[in-house]
Amino acid sequence: MTQRGEPRSAYKHFLKIPTRWKDNDVYQHVNNVVYYSFFDTVINEYLIREGGLDFEHGDIVGLAIETHCSFHKPIQFPQVVDAGLRVGKLGNSSVRYEVGLFVEGDEECAADGHFVHVFVERPENKPTPIPPNLRACMERLISDSAD
Repeated sequence: MTQRGEPRSAYKHFLKIPTRWKDNDVYQHVNNVVYYSFFDTVINEYLIREGGLDFEHGDIVGLAIETHCSFHKPIQFPQVVDAGLRVGKLGNSSVRYEVGLFVEGDEECAADGHFVHVFVERPENKPTPIPPNLRACMERLISDSAD
């Protein structure tokens, strides 16, 4: 693991996510698969709260088609994660979110990565334009710092 990644100021939205006892692996740090859960949590919490995403009954949902995570330093239970979120690219039916994970109070990025959603119309799961309410909340996360 290396210490790099962008600073907190590169992200537009943050969500505090407590680690859980079961998140630690045999090496006494949060297991790598849990980081993707942190990504999913900060993204979907924002879309539900700010964009009105109805993942249960809505006609349009975002499906993950690509994810990536770079690990810079370990996170351990009982630390709290500050998950930072921004939008790196906003297309017609897809969006690339960029996420930075920081231990609460720490300025050094513990991990960062991206997550791509393609929005589809149910039940056919065919790509569809991002609805205006979701597009508006995503536009608020576009950052000049994004790749």
